[in-house]
Amino acid sequence: MNQDEIRFDFHGLGLAIKQAREERGWTQAYVAELVGKTDRTIMNIENKGQHPSFNLFFKLVTMFDISVDQFFYREEQRDEHSCRKHIMLVSNVIYIAETMKQTYPNRN
Repeated sequence: MNQDEIRFDFHGLGLAIKQAREERGWTQAYVAELVGKTDRTIMNIENKGQHPSFNLFFKLVTMFDISVDQFFYREEQRDEHSCRKHIMLVSNVIYIAETMKQTYPNRN
């Protein structure tokens, strides 16, 4: 890993996914079925902070309406400059998602 790369810790996000799932009364098996993965995958994301693929990450945070800002940006980073960077990041994510939808139209 190069020194400029940031290694994201998914533990907090995994806990948020677990909390949202439990609030709905859903099992890990049910969520796994909805996103086309195994319940073990969901368990590892929730409990071990396993890094999901981008597609799975996107499915889970949109399914549970989880804002990822709190996990990517600490309070002290939220100045005007970081807001612009955040907008660029979100724009890039949307572009990638749209490109993937066009490239793989029959995939969820």
